[in-house]
Amino acid sequence: MKRAIAAADRTAILALKLIAAVNVLFFLAFLIVLALASAKARAAAAQCTGKDMLAELAADNPALLSRIEAEASKTLNGKGLLWKVETEGAQPSYLFGTMHMTDPRVTELTPDAKQVFERAGTVVIETTEILDQGAMMATLAKNPDLMMFTDGTTLVSLLPPADQKALEAGLAERGIALSAVSKMKPWILSSMVALPVCELSRKAAGAPVLDVKLAQDAKAEGKKLEGLETVVDQFKAMASLPMDFHLKALVETVKLGDRINDVVETMIVLYTKGDTGTFWPLFRAVLPEADDDAGYAAFEQAMIVERNKTMVKNAQPILAAGNAFIAVGALHLPGPDGLIELLRKSGHSVTAVN
Repeated sequence: MKRAIAAADRTAILALKLIAAVNVLFFLAFLIVLALASAKARAAAAQCTGKDMLAELAADNPALLSRIEAEASKTLNGKGLLWKVETEGAQPSYLFGTMHMTDPRVTELTPDAKQVFERAGTVVIETTEILDQGAMMATLAKNPDLMMFTDGTTLVSLLPPADQKALEAGLAERGIALSAVSKMKPWILSSMVALPVCELSRKAAGAPVLDVKLAQDAKAEGKKLEGLETVVDQFKAMASLPMDFHLKALVETVKLGDRINDVVETMIVLYTKGDTGTFWPLFRAVLPEADDDAGYAAFEQAMIVERNKTMVKNAQPILAAGNAFIAVGALHLPGPDGLIELLRKSGHSVTAVN
């Protein structure tokens, strides 16, 4: 834990926020082609090397860990991934928090979740467009400014020399030339560089993230498949944030370097425990110099709060039909503006399963 504490700075906290965005944002399987050369070249040696910050805290600073756990316990609906949603006049449905990763610890459902998934007549994910990458790219091609600069602007033209150098070096480590992606919007690159090489390697080998796996299994079993939003909705939400925020986040995510591995490993450990309320208390504690800024407040409003409202609205007819398994990013679940609380306010009974 001493190493993590020594590394604490604003660079790290902003990068952590972008890493969180990967898990609540959109599925980037279609972008992995940009990293295939690097990922495939290192696939054989691309072992996950991240260390669990929770374990380090337990060994080196149990008092701090206790304080983190106490703060996390105050998070509304911050414990549990599987929730029963009861709607008057309909069979119960279930809400399940996912993590958009290929790690086997993530993609293997718990026995309870597996049981209700198998029973469900309808499976719902954030967007069904992820199953047809060609069609998704065609849709995005109609909105090119969501992915690329279309007016002659480049990343290089927007960054000061020092940041250009840092970005170029960070991308080079992943086998990506800055010149090859200089017209790409910064949030696209941020989402990609926030993933460990081992994750990219699994995706390059064809491993699906949990949400895609659930959708594929649903189709194979003849279940009805529904989505709560579109990929354009997701991209527009990200594009609505200030460009300065995105540029800073991209550079600082790259600067995080190998620490990304520890962050992602810790996120996976928290996820497998269902501790969605522990995520931010932990990272605030191990990065004590950080504070929330206006840019992140805007991010949270656009990428979590507003999207949660859309998801709840679009879930209403599905819940009225009943017997659905609704799978969305786990960070959409907790908090006063989370899906669990919003569903309760819209008239449903929502209770944790185990």
